[in-house]
Amino acid sequence: MTGRTVREERINATRQAILLAAERLFAEHGVLAVSNRQISEAAEQGNNTAVSYHFGTKADLVRAIVRKRNEPVEGLRIQRLKEVGDSTRVRDWVACLVRPSAENLAALGNPTWFARFSAQVMTEPSLRDIAIEESMSSPAMHRILEGLHRCLPDLPDEIRAERSDMARQLIVHTYAERERALAEGTPTPRASWQEAATGLIDAITGLWLAPVTDSP
Repeated sequence: MTGRTVREERINATRQAILLAAERLFAEHGVLAVSNRQISEAAEQGNNTAVSYHFGTKADLVRAIVRKRNEPVEGLRIQRLKEVGDSTRVRDWVACLVRPSAENLAALGNPTWFARFSAQVMTEPSLRDIAIEESMSSPAMHRILEGLHRCLPDLPDEIRAERSDMARQLIVHTYAERERALAEGTPTPRASWQEAATGLIDAITGLWLAPVTDSP
């Protein structure tokens, strides 16, 4: 093994340790409440500048965590797209949105932190756009949303935008709450991630198909 290869492996191991430590600390305490020094210590890095050296700004670090976790989810989305084909059922396309993240969290085992990390990021205005931008950079996500919108009833643009935001918040915070409960060993409404996804699919399908009431 060459010296360069050893150095590259050491750098990669350091980066992965920082990503995992940052994900956990951000999930538990909030992104803005955690310092680079705390992340370096949690990642067992003696150099307190390790985070900024490897990732730059906190926003860059958040983006790197999102990209790391989205990679396996993208593969699961692609598989779902193959299965759904040209379905005209809203529920099928909602499942394409909901199940990949649940399947990935289930595969990671317990405890996980990404669901709570995502909820923290989505509630921080300076970072929220990063998570949305990374999600929308997914080709599979674009295909899923196109399929979903083809099946929806004729809704005013503002209602579609409103319900899209509602669905996003429901997914993010439902998964974050389940992840928290699992980590703390407290009861959950559903026995598995698969069942939790089913509950979300029911709720979001109903949300999209709900009637629109005219303002009084």
